[in-house]
Amino acid sequence: MHDVIISGAGPTGTMLAAELRLHGVDVLVLERDAEPTPLVRSLGLHPRSIELLDMRGLLDRFLAVGTPYPQAIGHFAGIPSPHPVHLDSSHAYVLGIPQPVTDSILFEHAVELGAEVRRGAEVVGFAQDDEGVTVSLADGLTVRGGWLVGADGGRSLIRKLAGIGFPGEPAQIEWILGEVQVTASPEEMAAVTAEIRTTERGFGIGPTPDGLVRAVVPAAAVAEDRTVAPTLEEFAARLREVAGTDFGVHSPRSLTRFTDATRLAERYREGRVLLAGDAAHVHPPLGGQGLNLGIQDAVNLGWKLAAEIAGWAPAGLLDTYGSERHPVADGVLTSTRAQAVLTSPEPGPQAVRRVLAELMEFDDVATYLAEKVAGTAIRYDVGEGPRLLGNRLRDLPVGDGRLYERMRDGRGMLLDGTGTLSADGWAGRVDVVTAAPGELPTPALLLRPDGHVVWLGDDADGLDAALRRWFGAPPV
Repeated sequence: MHDVIISGAGPTGTMLAAELRLHGVDVLVLERDAEPTPLVRSLGLHPRSIELLDMRGLLDRFLAVGTPYPQAIGHFAGIPSPHPVHLDSSHAYVLGIPQPVTDSILFEHAVELGAEVRRGAEVVGFAQDDEGVTVSLADGLTVRGGWLVGADGGRSLIRKLAGIGFPGEPAQIEWILGEVQVTASPEEMAAVTAEIRTTERGFGIGPTPDGLVRAVVPAAAVAEDRTVAPTLEEFAARLREVAGTDFGVHSPRSLTRFTDATRLAERYREGRVLLAGDAAHVHPPLGGQGLNLGIQDAVNLGWKLAAEIAGWAPAGLLDTYGSERHPVADGVLTSTRAQAVLTSPEPGPQAVRRVLAELMEFDDVATYLAEKVAGTAIRYDVGEGPRLLGNRLRDLPVGDGRLYERMRDGRGMLLDGTGTLSADGWAGRVDVVTAAPGELPTPALLLRPDGHVVWLGDDADGLDAALRRWFGAPPV
């Protein structure tokens, strides 16, 4: 009997497994594929995801193999900001890193923390009751868990079997992404790109850090069966059609399809079954937000589900996962849908694109759009109060270290600049760090394990109420 079974060992599933293991939860991850996929479905991490990885002590691993792109922060629908955008973050850059590398690091992290991962274990069904969930596998075996999380992608079997609707719009546009070798020179690729992208924003080609070339091109139509990978011949033909040359593509490392399908799960929970990542939301790939959204789902859910399993979760805490993350996903769907429209070569969308480019001359507009993609402006409804309440707190120097360095264990944190407050009754759930005068934006703050502010001020009674609301009653 496992505490939690996770279907899907992609970045959402493994990040969630690691978050649960920080709290001693027994986790089993089931993955259909026997080997990690080489397909590149994401190309980078955004500032909010980078902050969360920093909180968990993982950032150095990613920086060692990724490439920071500060200039990419100001882009919206491929429209660059006319001037640098300054985000309120210590990590104001996009970290270029192909998804297979991200997958590998998060997988290793989950296993290091003690998560059990079974590859080649395909889930074919489940049945839930008041005590848990029995999961059926393709090999005829069953496994039992207290909770089941579907992190099994946009075609999620878990979502379908749970009876959770997935309304939205089907795919209308498809792109093909390939990592290949070419015979064309870098100068030829750059010249063609500069010419073609004046009208076709869905095309791009350029070198990868490991010596290959990554190219994306609109497909002729949406494939009837998207589970079938594109062929090199299909990819080359589309390059010739759109760019006038196939650049001599050969020896592909990966070829994959993605579309502008836009769907959002009606709810994120059905009894003891929860959804996370692409199982809960799919959207156009503009801005590369899908993987980032899934990682952020996992960090929001992990400590809440762990609290439910440990028995100290206050009433309704687990349901705040859906009430907080569903609106965030809805906002991402709106943003990416708008960006997809703005890449169209049709006159109407191009006119809107020119107007938006003019509006991005204003600092506030450019920053607003950048924060939407970066994920740094997410504010959860945790009650009435100052703007900082419900927002994530940026990394700060605290004492002889940094705030994010002190959040590695996944517990809440009371940052006390008054020297008079206490969370002694919540030891093991909330750490207390005394801050020096001037280090904090308010006298004191209470942070959840995901770094969002749920109380601020200097009132001990208000602090006690916030501790009880988010971290339960203190043990007797």
